[in-house]
Amino acid sequence: MPGRSIEFHPDDRFFAFLRIIHNPQCGEGKLAGIPVAIKDNISTEGIETTCASRILAGYVPPYDATVVERIRREGAAIVGKTNMDEFGMGTTTENSAFGPTRNPADPSRVPGGSSGGSAAAIAGGLVPMALGTDTGGSIRCPAAFCGIVGLKPTYGRVSRYGLIAYANSLEQIGPMAGTVTDVNRLMGVIAGYDPRDSTSLDMPFRHEPDPDIRGVKIGVPEEFFGEGVDPRVASVVWDGISVLEKKGAEIITCRMPSMACALAAYYVTCTSEASSNLARFDGVRYGPAADSKKTWHESFQERRREGFGEEVRRRIMLGTFALSSGYYGKYYAKAQAARNNVRADFARLFREVDALAGPTMPTVAFRFGEKSDPLSMYLSDILTVPANLAGVPAISVPCGKVENLPVGLQITGCWMEDERVIDIAYAFEQGRSP
Repeated sequence: MPGRSIEFHPDDRFFAFLRIIHNPQCGEGKLAGIPVAIKDNISTEGIETTCASRILAGYVPPYDATVVERIRREGAAIVGKTNMDEFGMGTTTENSAFGPTRNPADPSRVPGGSSGGSAAAIAGGLVPMALGTDTGGSIRCPAAFCGIVGLKPTYGRVSRYGLIAYANSLEQIGPMAGTVTDVNRLMGVIAGYDPRDSTSLDMPFRHEPDPDIRGVKIGVPEEFFGEGVDPRVASVVWDGISVLEKKGAEIITCRMPSMACALAAYYVTCTSEASSNLARFDGVRYGPAADSKKTWHESFQERRREGFGEEVRRRIMLGTFALSSGYYGKYYAKAQAARNNVRADFARLFREVDALAGPTMPTVAFRFGEKSDPLSMYLSDILTVPANLAGVPAISVPCGKVENLPVGLQITGCWMEDERVIDIAYAFEQGRSP
């Protein structure tokens, strides 16, 4: 039996839809018998994979993503697929054809996105570990909002083979769990070279977290605490940074001027890549069959209008405009120049410090419908997108609460130094008060 469905009532706390996946190797390996949930944009053989979109309803991949293969091989009990913002486009998991996911910390609030289903499943005690994907903060945002740990690895350290693409140059599959130790364990299984992914790095991950961070230099850019960051969140994060200092780290304030253009560069880049990647969903190759009685143009428009949600259509149109004749140089080319500035800023900073620290999100989880206009929603990503633009590793670890809602501390590291990022997060986890 390859799989069976579990039905959830729409009013269930998490609405992280799950489909049980049989694993004959369960009981052997590094993850023997451990329940793991998989975000619904990661291919699972014989099990529907929809990216939470109507346009992929009924799509059943004929193969497993590399990360799923590796998790199966290590004996995990893959318990199902989790809800998400459609095609990974969102910060709340409200943009799902299956309905929103709710935050276990407060069901009236969003769990973050786009990996909100995975984060809620962990925070709600359904699974100890899950896989998410991070294009501009989609692992770290829900990790912060739900009070769990989430790692965006260095670009290329985890294979993207089998991930349904949204923005190829930005996104990474990464581990999510309740503790840094479990994130490290899952990372050790999914990381490593994959010849089927041209962006894959030949860098195995064999690491045991070390809480000794004496002498480690941690930079705190002033821009991480700039306009839009809730002062209460800033206060909790500074308390967290003081824990790192007590553990022996040297805290150094610094500047990152490229933050001023990072968000704009990110949204031009990701929407442009989305416009290209999602062109395949046309009712011919993928998606519900087009109406053969209509012209190709009519049926193409109809399938995409009915199959895609509002946010996905918005980003496709923005990306198509940015790439169109006469506007490519004004938008996309400038975005890539700004992206290079972000990379250069990180390179400069990592010659002076070993890692950076700051808030993961500028606010705590907000209520459903509270951010109704796209711009205010996009501004929520200001602190997470730089790591994706540069391809560096970043982790969110719980560091306290504001009005009983979780706050995340984000640790960002140099390229290929995922292990150091985990060590700093582990040191913080070990050093903070219960």
